[in-house]
Amino acid sequence: MTTLLEQALQKVGSLPADEQDAIASQILDSLADEEAWRRRFAEKRDVLRRMADEALAEDERGETRPLDELL
Repeated sequence: MTTLLEQALQKVGSLPADEQDAIASQILDSLADEEAWRRRFAEKRDVLRRMADEALAEDERGETRPLDELL
């Protein structure tokens, strides 16, 4: 465990139980969201690779414009 995480948990540990539970729920929800994103991207790896290849090909053909021109 990192020093920063230890400090954070020490501070959380000094809070009332209901506040500790609220913070713990937020942390667990955040970690679950991150894992869900990782799984979704892993499942779509081929689709993302194909889309990236298409974007690079479009750029090579001169079919793209710099983002600065669009803003």
